[in-house]
Amino acid sequence: MIKSILIANRGEIACRIIKTSKKLGIKSSVIYSSEDENSLAVQMADNAFFLESKDGEKKEYLDTDQIISIALKNKIEAIHPGYGFLSENANFAKLVEDNGIKFIGPPYTAIKIMGDKIISKKHAKNSGISTIPGVQDEIKSFEDAVKASKKIGFPLMIKASAGGGGKGMRIVYEEKELNDKFTSAKNEAKASFGDSRVFIEKFIEDPHHIEIQIIGDQFGNYLHLGERDCSIQRRNQKIIEESPSPFINSKIRNLMADQAILLAKSVEYFSAGTVEFIVDKNKDFYFLEMNTRLQVEHPVTELVSGIDLVELMIRISSKEKLKMKQNEISFEGCAMEARIYAEDPARDFMPSAGRLVKYNPPKQTSKKSEIIRNDTGVFEGSIISLHYDPMISKLCAWSKNRDLTIDLLNTAINSFEIEGIKNNLSFLSVILMNKSFRKGNFSTKFLEKEYPNAYQNYSLNNAELQKLSAAVLALYKNYEYLTTDNYYEFAQSEVIENKYFVDTSLNQFHLDWNFNDEIHEIKGNKNKVFKIKILHFSFSEPIELKINSEKLKFWCRKVTDGFYVRWNGFEGNIKIYPSHLSSYFTIVPRKSNINNSKEIVSPMPGLLVSLDIGIGDKIEVGQRLCAIEAMKMENVIYSERSGIIKSINFKLGDIMSDGDTILEFV
Repeated sequence: MIKSILIANRGEIACRIIKTSKKLGIKSSVIYSSEDENSLAVQMADNAFFLESKDGEKKEYLDTDQIISIALKNKIEAIHPGYGFLSENANFAKLVEDNGIKFIGPPYTAIKIMGDKIISKKHAKNSGISTIPGVQDEIKSFEDAVKASKKIGFPLMIKASAGGGGKGMRIVYEEKELNDKFTSAKNEAKASFGDSRVFIEKFIEDPHHIEIQIIGDQFGNYLHLGERDCSIQRRNQKIIEESPSPFINSKIRNLMADQAILLAKSVEYFSAGTVEFIVDKNKDFYFLEMNTRLQVEHPVTELVSGIDLVELMIRISSKEKLKMKQNEISFEGCAMEARIYAEDPARDFMPSAGRLVKYNPPKQTSKKSEIIRNDTGVFEGSIISLHYDPMISKLCAWSKNRDLTIDLLNTAINSFEIEGIKNNLSFLSVILMNKSFRKGNFSTKFLEKEYPNAYQNYSLNNAELQKLSAAVLALYKNYEYLTTDNYYEFAQSEVIENKYFVDTSLNQFHLDWNFNDEIHEIKGNKNKVFKIKILHFSFSEPIELKINSEKLKFWCRKVTDGFYVRWNGFEGNIKIYPSHLSSYFTIVPRKSNINNSKEIVSPMPGLLVSLDIGIGDKIEVGQRLCAIEAMKMENVIYSERSGIIKSINFKLGDIMSDGDTILEFV
């Protein structure tokens, strides 16, 4: 067994590998940049080694020479690359082995073939694997892209050859989009992987994205550990994954697994690997790519199989044989993972950098009937940097069936508190509560179809909103107890107000309140009655209450005249007023959302990587203006109105803060 490991990564995956290392009695070491000096991974590891930044560029985790030098100097036996960064870099894997260090992953020869999306497509096709139609050679120029598009037809997908995680990927629906998206894909690929090569293939509409987890040892033994459905994506990046898939049956699963193992054998693969497929509406499947590393979403496989994938990777690198047979592996229940990101869903998922002023995840549990797991690399006070991936944590739930797992995961999300940066907690809850998602009726186009006008237009239906309003009124009355000596007498007093007007900004409700025997009885529209018992009331922990026969759990905080609440996708202030004040709301106008600004401001902190206009240029609605790189993603800003450029306040390569005025126009 390996005795010492250097983790060539950061964040939650570094913490994840440390946990298994400790379980196995292996000494763990991590590397860290100046921004990660106080990170959770550094605190958890047995040793931590500083990576020096060269030429002011934030590419420390890609510095192969420095990483190898640290391992050799400290006599570390093996290196685990995690995912991202150098995990699918064949040259790095070879360099590790050439220096007498074990690489915890597949052989570099397999990475070279399968880690390159262009080469892997050709190899898979030659190996008899079903592949997507496309141009499998590198697309070097826009002219080449035009030729490829005429051969393939629209819609098409531009993809980074060395990529993964949705980076360096763009869907193109018509020719006028091609130049813009070709440029962005190449720029993003270069920034993320140090490799700007892209290729083009046919984009299959409304597919499921389903992948097979395989594992192989160094003696030719292979197993598959079932599938993961990763179809819920934003900007081509997964946000919710689950196992098993609600879309395919065991027959299709086994056919896909057979092809996945056939592909692995063709390159003499060992260690953990994932073969990704696109499955169309007819349930025909096509090879997409092979990830020659540990996947971000590996916890869902671990939860349904009970197998520690990181442990298997370490044992295989220690030249141990797989002890299991395929017929000994069973998959129980349903597991689901929600990726918690530092981003603003209401602003096209713009990254959000800054300090985690509050970070209070739900309690992790492990019972026979349910499991809550939170893989993270942060803590309260951590800085989410604009230089790295915006993922905060991976919240996972497991239960006996899919419906129970969805409810369990949604309750956990409602119990998750994050403040200081924008995040996608509410949006994840919206997806989990969506009727189509709950029925398993979704594809990779789910977000586009279900929320065509963007997330900010989402609201609870009136029945759910009234129920939440009643719950908040009960909390409001319960809060009065803090300043009242005898709450029972106070509640029974004839002079106490019992008719209220509740304003949610989405709708308003007239509610009647009474209190008896520790039960808040609230009557709403159409004589709907809510009987509410407060089970736990604290601003430092999730609120728990029972409303009729249903239990609710959510975070809230006190604001003037009410509470700020986040529950099942609703996020905002709910204000409580005496009923007689309701007439004032009919004459007070709502705030206008019309934007008359003549400035374009940066929606996030980031690096200005593209400037597509000049002073004096006439611009039209929808015209590309510039692009900002943040958290390894290129975010293009388009004009929302026409005008003439008056001034430009930044130049290429400048780092901007959130809200900085990039340009002005008349």
